[in-house]
Amino acid sequence: MNDARSESEAADRSHSEKPIPEERAESEIGSVAEKEVKYEGERIKTSVALLTSKSIKELEALTFELKGLQEFLKSETERVQREVDNALSGVRIIMDTISPWRNVRPESSAQEKTSRLEPRTQRLTVASGQR
Repeated sequence: MNDARSESEAADRSHSEKPIPEERAESEIGSVAEKEVKYEGERIKTSVALLTSKSIKELEALTFELKGLQEFLKSETERVQREVDNALSGVRIIMDTISPWRNVRPESSAQEKTSRLEPRTQRLTVASGQR
């Protein structure tokens, strides 16, 4: 009987030394997987936060540069407009100065026109028989 009893105890021990029951194994695997997912989730969340903060800083720097460029272009536009206005004022002064001279002809050219017309007029008069 001792043999039967020791076999029974050996069987009980082998049952107690058996691998983890299936439900418990699934539970532990699920727990490990859940921890892994949480870890990966945290890593992704941290990476996204880091990239977002870098992107925001870069966008803020770009905005600052664009505002500076906008101010420069505005000042250059005003400067060019002043130069154009000054040039137009200069042209107006020149036009006002020379406009009275446009209709004035030198007397020598008026005399030349008259002298050129006289012989022609005389020829026409002679040809038509008038004197």
